Amino acid sequence: MHGYASGMSDGATAAPGGLLDLLQVAAVVLDGDGLVVLWSPEAEQLLGYVADEALNRRADSLLVSPEKRHKSRQLFEQVRSGAGWAGVFPLLHKDGTEVPVEFRTMRLHDSQGQIHLLGLAADASTVRGVERDLALSHSLVHQTPVGIGVFDTDLKWVSVNPALERINGLTEAEILGRRVRDVLPNLDFEAIESRLRHVLVTGRPLLDQQTIGRTAADTQDRAYSESYHRIEDAEGRVLGLAMAVIDVTERQQAATEVSQARERLSMIADAGARIGTTLDLQQTARELADVAVPHLADLAAVDVLETVVSHGATAAVTGDAHAEFRALAVAAGYLTDAIHAADPVGELATYSSSRIITQCVREARPVLVEHVNPAMMRRIARDSHAAQALHTAGVHSYLAVPLIARGEVLGTLSLYRTVNARPFDEQDRILASELAARAAICVDNARLYGRERTAALTLQRSLLPAAPAEHAGLEIAARYLPALSEVGGDWYDVLPLGPGRTGLIVGDVMGKGVQAAAVMGQLSTATRALARLDLPPAELLRHLDDITGSLGDTIATCVYAVCDLGRGTCELSSAGHLPPVMIRPDNSAELLDVPGGVPLGVGGVDFGTMELEMAPGSLLALYTDGLVENRSDPIDTGLATLTRLLQGTQRPLEATSDMLLAALRPEPDDDVALLLVRRRD
Repeated sequence: MHGYASGMSDGATAAPGGLLDLLQVAAVVLDGDGLVVLWSPEAEQLLGYVADEALNRRADSLLVSPEKRHKSRQLFEQVRSGAGWAGVFPLLHKDGTEVPVEFRTMRLHDSQGQIHLLGLAADASTVRGVERDLALSHSLVHQTPVGIGVFDTDLKWVSVNPALERINGLTEAEILGRRVRDVLPNLDFEAIESRLRHVLVTGRPLLDQQTIGRTAADTQDRAYSESYHRIEDAEGRVLGLAMAVIDVTERQQAATEVSQARERLSMIADAGARIGTTLDLQQTARELADVAVPHLADLAAVDVLETVVSHGATAAVTGDAHAEFRALAVAAGYLTDAIHAADPVGELATYSSSRIITQCVREARPVLVEHVNPAMMRRIARDSHAAQALHTAGVHSYLAVPLIARGEVLGTLSLYRTVNARPFDEQDRILASELAARAAICVDNARLYGRERTAALTLQRSLLPAAPAEHAGLEIAARYLPALSEVGGDWYDVLPLGPGRTGLIVGDVMGKGVQAAAVMGQLSTATRALARLDLPPAELLRHLDDITGSLGDTIATCVYAVCDLGRGTCELSSAGHLPPVMIRPDNSAELLDVPGGVPLGVGGVDFGTMELEMAPGSLLALYTDGLVENRSDPIDTGLATLTRLLQGTQRPLEATSDMLLAALRPEPDDDVALLLVRRRD
């Protein structure tokens, strides 16, 4: 060890050696006759006799018990003859106890040629303890898998253990007296030496410091964890520094893998929450694309087979057959022109059997292109312009995953990497397949729902009058607006009765889908048949109530009005329906409180009747709750808004109908039926 701060120019040090102080080595000199002629203070500490008590006394008589004196004299003669001796021999302490003493002896000659014997002695138990500590330290340092290096105060290597030799790829002899920068240039030696200096100055250890690089033992970068400590003796004198090194490459890789696994689980959980929030096919596809970027891919596209969009039966793509796809969603994790290389959303595209997207649906398995070359790019992109755009954007890896639900292939999820330099791997394929599997169920649900909705809407529209027939003396406008989600059982009708008499009805069957539309059709047909009998409104509703009760667990509301232009009146009955609105010629408005009446299908309750004047210019509005109800406001708010809008317009009824729908229900979450009737002047 060298370079101590306390060192002197001649190489001597002012501080005592800690090891010798620990051992408290005593020095005793005997003359040729065995008399004590020199007695050190350490001998006094060891055996209790001061110098005056020991000098000029025979050592064997003073320090050896009678039964061991013969052996001691033999050893004395052996050393005097020049043979020397080392070992443990028990000596008597002044207090009468025996002390086992470790000896190193030698013969000396003075200037007159006289023989003297020098004995260096220490307490044997102290020596054994130091030996054990040294042996343990040596064993730990040389057998531990932790690399241990020792530096002097000039930051030069003093020693390394075998583990650090293996880590460095250099022997101890190759690095002694040199600095880290001299022997390990491919490590961050500036950081390592900065840490060493910091610990040398402050005395505070630095633990688990990370270094990435390579030593002479490696051809690739590895990760190391280093801890630094200052070495001091019992008096606080700085002797140097120690560095412990552990190769944590595998640990770091495992931690990275755990982090990636957690990220994948988080993405799957996120997908479960974000995909399938509606039963809209295109919205579901957008949600899938948005989940995939930017964590899994830089660019994502969702394409489904055209038969899925057209609600037809899906057919497997086989052999050399082409495949027709409809692009539903494209998403990018950053601003890039590469998004335009994907098929435009909503457009139909036909792909040959050689294209990867076709291969994916034909084989019903993922296709992973770890590294995209020009030939593969032509199989990925829709045309040469798209291939150039993807190449310019830096697409270097591609993954196509089929959307499979209930055993049917519905389409593909296409993933691209550009700014993410890591190619897609097997773990990415597994994650993408999991996302696609979850999304495919949602896509299939949306497809099946769309098919049912289309059927219900077709049935619904087929049962409604195409347009209200012209009736003398009346201006009539009607609208039916299906809900964005599920079609219901709302309907309206305008029924010719007798001369100058017109029946008006608006109703709402509880429930959704084909079943509600079918019930609506039966009630609408029954109403038309009953209207031919020109029954009073309350009686007609009573018959409808009986019919509804015969249809099973069905409930419906409606309001039926008969306009009699000859008498200038309007007679109304309600079956639990919302109140009609009457706008009079003077622009006053009234929500008509039609008496009594419970929904159709309840039975056992009479329906009331209201008759009011319908002067020229009067406007009557019949509607279903989808027009005025929403989840955020009380229904009274919707009724007040409807009344205010009707009061404030003098437009033709067709324009008024469009205005009401735009203002009240631009995106209805429930069906809307609206019937406006104005008596001409």
